[in-house]
Amino acid sequence: MAQNKIMVLGARENNLKNISVEIPRDKLVVITGLSGSGKSSLAFDTIYAEGQRRYVESLSAYARQFLGQMDKPDVDHIEGLSPAVSIDQKGASRNPRSTVGTVTEIYDYLRILFARVGIPHCPECGTPIERQSTDQIVEAIQEMPEGTRLQVLAPIVRGRKGEYKSVLQEISRAGYPRVRVDGEMYEVSDDIPMDRYKQHTIEVVVDRIVLKNGMDRRLADSVENALKMGKGLVQLSVQAPGAETEPEEMLFSENYSCSTCGFAMSEPEPRMFSFNSPYGACPECSGLGTKTEFDPELVMPDPGVPLRSGAIAPFVYKSGETKEWWPDLLDAVGREIGFDARRPAGELTPAQRDIIFNGLEDPVTVITKYGRGERKYQTRWDGVLNILRKRFEQTESEWVRNDLQQYQSTKPCPSCEGKRLKPESLSVKIDQRSVADVTGMSVGESLEFFRQLPKRLTRRQMTIAERAVKEITERLRFLDDVGLSYLTMDRSARTLAGGEAQRIRLATQIGSGLMGCLYILDEPSIGLHQRDNRKLIDTLVRLRDLGNTVIVVEHDEETMLAADWLIELGPGAGEQGGEIVAQGPVKTFLKSNCSTARYLSGRDSIPIPAERRQPRSPMPLSTAKPEPASPKSGPRKPTRKKAVRA
Repeated sequence: MAQNKIMVLGARENNLKNISVEIPRDKLVVITGLSGSGKSSLAFDTIYAEGQRRYVESLSAYARQFLGQMDKPDVDHIEGLSPAVSIDQKGASRNPRSTVGTVTEIYDYLRILFARVGIPHCPECGTPIERQSTDQIVEAIQEMPEGTRLQVLAPIVRGRKGEYKSVLQEISRAGYPRVRVDGEMYEVSDDIPMDRYKQHTIEVVVDRIVLKNGMDRRLADSVENALKMGKGLVQLSVQAPGAETEPEEMLFSENYSCSTCGFAMSEPEPRMFSFNSPYGACPECSGLGTKTEFDPELVMPDPGVPLRSGAIAPFVYKSGETKEWWPDLLDAVGREIGFDARRPAGELTPAQRDIIFNGLEDPVTVITKYGRGERKYQTRWDGVLNILRKRFEQTESEWVRNDLQQYQSTKPCPSCEGKRLKPESLSVKIDQRSVADVTGMSVGESLEFFRQLPKRLTRRQMTIAERAVKEITERLRFLDDVGLSYLTMDRSARTLAGGEAQRIRLATQIGSGLMGCLYILDEPSIGLHQRDNRKLIDTLVRLRDLGNTVIVVEHDEETMLAADWLIELGPGAGEQGGEIVAQGPVKTFLKSNCSTARYLSGRDSIPIPAERRQPRSPMPLSTAKPEPASPKSGPRKPTRKKAVRA
């Protein structure tokens, strides 16, 4: 029946020779044959191109103007097409901001997860920062045993210099009689000793309570007043019933702020963990994780050259002459730092080298000699790197810009160390790991981490994170199933091989769970280790079992034997190809007389050589002989450059 097959009639695209073929639907179909025999012409240029063209034509005229006109493939007729999805080796993103995590959408779920259940930490001292409402603080107090003596304090001044007499007067006018200054209790009316040149901490005693039943309202009012006076902070001095020890100090914060360092941050939200957003991206590298800067090793390549005579490569003409006034200026810098600029640059100490590259604060005296006289003047030394950077940014000459680029190299951002995010974004952690720590794991390690994560989260956190953790685990499992367990989430998509990018898209399609589609893949086993080949085949079978038709252009033996239907094109390549040589289920296909069937069935084989050729030892460079000239061309005559008129 036509609805159970994809029928291609009269395909003539590229080298296809007016072929007709019937492909069963909802099966795993492998198209094989010699390179250049027409496999891709049938799968991609005919079947996929027609399916995509029909889909575009089904859209409105408004939508079609953005997608462009698609040419009809050279084929008479195709029946039984489903919505087609092409997964080829050209799908890797060239965007420097794209990573494995963003391409697979795992990073989107990570941003939600860290924004909702991550615990902020202070970037400076590392202590956890928690925000607690009035009700949560009261609940924490109510869990203390009955009879506990409690002082509710509002921190007004924390570690600042001054006498603060006006602050004490305002506290008295507000009706609070007691304060604690530097840990000592005082009446507000007392003459409290405070040195204006020393740091002091002033806390208002809002209430003194002995805990017992029926005090919920009083506790809530006291805590609320303390939070209002302390600008989101409340200090509790807790003395257990009957204890003679020093009271325990407990600090609660209504905002995300560090009680020790004073660091404050806004409430975590998903955009805070996006390196494509100014709210989360490292301001130094704008979220790229790398910076292209002038490299000292390239700027000063030969340490044996004297500093004033060409050690700094950008200051030298191609003729070898040092540019402009740099020798005199370098002599002046050398005198300032105690180094003779006529000595080799390699003799510079680390401190002197740092001054040469990064500059001096004080001006230097330059002595310029001309004729019998000399001229002295003072100028600033900004450093080689700053001078080159300023020239690169201000020049309007493309030639100068290209010339300076040879002294630049791309390195991890010194501010974020390649992690792409702001310090406050990296300070939010789950199970003591930041979002950069998680994306730095391999897929296999991440999968194990998220499988164990529910055991490490509280019940409340897991209730919030359950859906996100499930989605992340599923997508990581799909990547692991297609043999990509070694990839890390922060790996740039530009560095992926064609086979890796194709298998990532394959894992993404499985995660989408679509049914009734036509998937066309181009040699997905390329670059895959043979031990992971079975994982890939299981993935293709799973995609088929969801109710999809999977067409694979492939040469791999294991994939061909796992297919439901095999098609070979040939018999040769180019003009000798473009014909259906054999097709059918694997058992039927193996009985045919085509070359692939003969090799798969063992009727033909390539024998292993009885003797291996021994490699020749490499010829030393000093004794290497020049290659003989071609007998047709004869010895090459030296070419004489023509004089170019200035």
